Amino acid sequence: MAYTTVSGDTFDKIAKKVYGDEYCADILMQANPEQIMTFCFDSGVVLKTPELTEEQSGSLPPWKENE
Repeated sequence: MAYTTVSGDTFDKIAKKVYGDEYCADILMQANPEQIMTFCFDSGVVLKTPELTEEQSGSLPPWKENE
């Protein structure tokens, strides 16, 4: 599956839209290592959105771990 970004998207916002859970942002990051340094996306970036298995669960994105 794929997701095409809109201006202002972030990994956690996309995870919430795609998976219903912003904690799945790490799964999106792992699937799209070429975008790992992108904080805020421009429109039109196509990201891979792997299907989740039952044992996969998200964790906090690295920038939110200390909150």
